[in-house]
Amino acid sequence: MSTRRDERPDPWADPEDEDAKRPFKPLTREEAQALAAADPSVSPWRVIVVQAAVGLVMGALAWLIFGQQGIVWSVLYGAATVVVPGALMARGMTSRLSSLAPGVSAVSFMLWEFGKIAVSLAMLALAPRLVPGLSWPALLVALIVCIKVYWVALSWRGRRKN
Repeated sequence: MSTRRDERPDPWADPEDEDAKRPFKPLTREEAQALAAADPSVSPWRVIVVQAAVGLVMGALAWLIFGQQGIVWSVLYGAATVVVPGALMARGMTSRLSSLAPGVSAVSFMLWEFGKIAVSLAMLALAPRLVPGLSWPALLVALIVCIKVYWVALSWRGRRKN
């Protein structure tokens, strides 16, 4: 009385999961294209542009509220600490080399992410030497706000006009 492996129940399966009970069906080309059109991706360059715009707006607000150059430059440098490494990573990830094969793409992503982190840390370490009248709170607030633009970008998905 031998049973095949396929006939044994999956101990990890959720008994209430209806999708798991249906057999797997590969998508046709048209179905895959319709699925991709229904869930569009956000361009990394669009995120970078919005981050830069948010940084400039924060710099203008800092000038209007505080009127001190040190705070304004700190805000702008904090935004640049997000935008410059993000632009380097976007450039690397949108290059032809990073889209050759899945393995190459994964390694490329890891390398560009490490480079992005290294550039960010280097910029933060150089901030006291490069920004006159540095205000760490202003720099860090701008950095955090610009980083959070990624969350806003996720809400843009699927909001394209037809």
